[in-house]
Amino acid sequence: MEITEIRIKLMDDPSDRLQAFCSITFDGSFVIRDLKIIQGTKGSFVAMPSRKLTDRCPKCSAKNHVRARFCNECGARLYEDRAIKGDDGRAKLYADIAHPINSGCRENIQQRVIEAYADEIERSKLPGYFSSYDDFGEDNYARLSDDLDHGHEHPVIQPAGEAIRRRDTAAHHQPAPHHTASQLVALNGVTRAEWSGAEVTTEDEGFGVGIV
Repeated sequence: MEITEIRIKLMDDPSDRLQAFCSITFDGSFVIRDLKIIQGTKGSFVAMPSRKLTDRCPKCSAKNHVRARFCNECGARLYEDRAIKGDDGRAKLYADIAHPINSGCRENIQQRVIEAYADEIERSKLPGYFSSYDDFGEDNYARLSDDLDHGHEHPVIQPAGEAIRRRDTAAHHQPAPHHTASQLVALNGVTRAEWSGAEVTTEDEGFGVGIV
């Protein structure tokens, strides 16, 4: 199984440990999205896509995150330190949705993704740059229902401080289908080769790294 494409979504805050999101394609036919590139104490590492671990309220059986202080359904106060602890004594707050099951695959993914991340940083310095990572319009602004009621649209007001910190804007974002490694893709006048990437280590549960 070969990695035939990696797409990177750079974050724009140098003080943030979350450096980028990425997706990887295997054999030109299977995509895994929402991997994270995180700045660790020993350099950048790749975290697998994950979900928050939950448990049930003893009163109403509703699910809550294991760090929730109150039940989201009935409001009952929950014991906070109830998360399962790992061998290092740290609470396990997340579980990987997809992850390698051997060190060779992990190392390959990490190496290739970090290389693609470095290439994307260089490419972002070129005129007309935008990311090829498809976020399904999650950075777009929704239309207010009042606009439809009155039959007209109001101009979009950008929030103070620019809450959305990703480098490519909704106006620049142009989703494109995944391609194989042998293809070239023209992005806003800049042609790039499809790349590949590799290793992963779990360091920070705060970024969705947990049970593997």
